[in-house]
Amino acid sequence: MGFDQYHEPPSELPAKTRTFARMITSLIEEAEAIGWYEQRMAVEPDPEARAIMENAQKEEFKHFGMDLEFLLRRNEIWRKELKDILFTTGDIVKRGEAAEKAAD
Repeated sequence: MGFDQYHEPPSELPAKTRTFARMITSLIEEAEAIGWYEQRMAVEPDPEARAIMENAQKEEFKHFGMDLEFLLRRNEIWRKELKDILFTTGDIVKRGEAAEKAAD
């Protein structure tokens, strides 16, 4: 079974990097699933079916959050860069620009 998550030979990568790649792939897959459910719910006329999809999408949100937190806990640079953007209020772009200036 081949995977496209590596851009370098996996055997040459340290275990930490392979784990990182797996978690990035998982994060991407969870984000895709969230998007797929959003599309399905938008066109689903049956309220019961839509409710089931909404419940399933919530699980995907949870998995996405767990993947992201795992990555943030293991990469101090990510945590530092994102702490001024995530879970804040105000203009997202301005928060991002301010976080970028603070990192310089």
